[in-house]
Amino acid sequence: MAAGRAGGTAKGERRRAELARAAADLIREEGPAALSHRAVATRAGLSLSATTYYYAGLDELAAAAGSALVDDWVAHAEAVLSRVRAGSAPGDPAAVLVEAVLPPGDDATVRAHYEQLLAAGRVPALAAALGGGRARLDAVLTTLLAELRLPAPAAVALGVVDGAVVAAVSEGRPVRATARDLLLAVLAAAQPLR
Repeated sequence: MAAGRAGGTAKGERRRAELARAAADLIREEGPAALSHRAVATRAGLSLSATTYYYAGLDELAAAAGSALVDDWVAHAEAVLSRVRAGSAPGDPAAVLVEAVLPPGDDATVRAHYEQLLAAGRVPALAAALGGGRARLDAVLTTLLAELRLPAPAAVALGVVDGAVVAAVSEGRPVRATARDLLLAVLAAAQPLR
């Protein structure tokens, strides 16, 4: 968006946020290939011209959607962290970490999430936005790992869960249990011998 086109008003920021949210929901549900000005406008209940007024092009809209998706993932991980700090999370630290990393829902929801993540790599603006927000997710996961007393860097824990999900989905195994078990195995293997 050119700064002057929407005027930077509260209404303009609200419209931009509505369009970004609609684009994020569209990507989450149907994948990045479904992203178009028309589809986003329809989902947001706004005119087609609103998308081109508030966003200079589809790349800018994809980037805004990616930022909205990151906001959702960080908020989900922060909610899990809050439950841990309040003492209301389950006692299994590995299961709690898996809960923080994976989206809420059943195995089909998780599978769809990973399918959309892989497809995001084909849309450079979306991939850049997701990558740009990764530090925020890693920061929350680093704090959560410390709270749970799990000795692993956030990037490693996330990589293990991601790999376990791909294996579980491709082999027809339960996603969360597979991710938890592999995370526990990696953590146990990383413990120094006594």
